[in-house]
Amino acid sequence: MSRVAVVTGGASGLGLSVCEHLGRQGRHLGVLDLDGAAAERAAADLRASGVAAIAVQVDVADRAAVDRAFALVRDELGPIEILVTSAAVAGFVPFEALSLDDWSRAITINLTGTFNCLQSAIRDMTASGWGRVVTISSAAAQIGSRHQAHYSASKGGVIALTKTVALEYASRGITVNTIAPFTIDTPMLPGMCRTANRWRRRSRPVGSAPAPTSPRCVRSCARTRQATPLARSSVSTVEQSREHRLRRRPRKRCREQGVLPP
Repeated sequence: MSRVAVVTGGASGLGLSVCEHLGRQGRHLGVLDLDGAAAERAAADLRASGVAAIAVQVDVADRAAVDRAFALVRDELGPIEILVTSAAVAGFVPFEALSLDDWSRAITINLTGTFNCLQSAIRDMTASGWGRVVTISSAAAQIGSRHQAHYSASKGGVIALTKTVALEYASRGITVNTIAPFTIDTPMLPGMCRTANRWRRRSRPVGSAPAPTSPRCVRSCARTRQATPLARSSVSTVEQSREHRLRRRPRKRCREQGVLPP
């Protein structure tokens, strides 16, 4: 039996790579994205490779639009049993300059958007007694990120939401996990400010961000077969940050290197 998967933010970057990976597993795919034209191109490429796929333009922050999009996938492909929430926005703004609009946009799209999609999909999963959900959070929610209070807070909410929903639905055959990447080279990355990109490059121990098509990224973000029956939240980072590595060093050595206050 071929299961139906929905991937939000599925038209580019990590979401697109997850779509391609799930397509190779024989899944039927609903490619959801704010960019409807890009979603249609992605779905067309999937169909050309023999995958049953449809594209739906949707703003995940709009609950009514999300419900309509999931209903369309359900009508065209069948009940939704796999969900990957990759749609998100990011940006770098100093905390004192952070506007309420900046804050609200990050929370509404990243956190409320994930909530909207989870609620729309979970009904099919409970009905079938089987479901796999992978939310994409961020290492910024675990270790913090300068000038990203809004983004870090929204992704921290995604982690908490994921753990809570996982506990509630584990006994019903549904696993809910989250993946917390550090930096991945997707179309969202170049749109960030130049200063932030310089800091990101310095933070990466290997010197360059992994591509969204790298096997490690895709395997981490499309764990629909290997997820355990009772999984609260499989939080993992695709790449380790400089700050996280420094925490493993003795504090005296860090102070000598000028990376910690005296």
